[in-house]
Amino acid sequence: MTQLFRTRLPFLAAALATCLLASPAGAADLEPFTTDGCSAFPNGTPSDRELWLDCCVAHDFAYWKGGTYAERLAADRELEHCVANQGKPDLGRLMLAGVRVGGSPFWPTSFRWGYGWRYPRFYGPLSESERAQVEARLAGKKNSNSH
Repeated sequence: MTQLFRTRLPFLAAALATCLLASPAGAADLEPFTTDGCSAFPNGTPSDRELWLDCCVAHDFAYWKGGTYAERLAADRELEHCVANQGKPDLGRLMLAGVRVGGSPFWPTSFRWGYGWRYPRFYGPLSESERAQVEARLAGKKNSNSH
C-alpha cells in the first residue's frame, strides 16, 4: 500500500496543480452565451410549457458570466423570486435548493457558475478585460439578432 501511494503521489500532485493553475482568472476567452432553459427541470407547467423559462434564461446568463459568491447567491435568489412571481412560490424554493447544490463552480458541468469560462473558474470578481468580453458577446448577440 505504501509503495502504491509513493508511486501515485507525484501524479496526483501534478494533476492537482494542473487543475488549480491551468486556467487563472482572465486567462481564457469567454465562450458564446448558451442556455438550456431550466436545465434538468421543466420550463413550465403542462398548460403553459414556458411559464418560468424567462426566469431560467436570466439565471443562465448570470451563471454564464460568473463572478463572486455574493453575485451567485443574488442570481439564485432572483430565480426563486421570479418563479414565485409566476404563482409558484413552492417551486421557486425547490429550484433555489437545486441550483444551490448543483450550480457550484467546483462541479465540472455545463451549467456550473461561470460556465462561459474554461473550467476551473471559481468565485471572483470579473476583471476589466473579462467584463469587456461579456459586453462584446452581448453586443455581438444584439447585432446578430438584428439581421
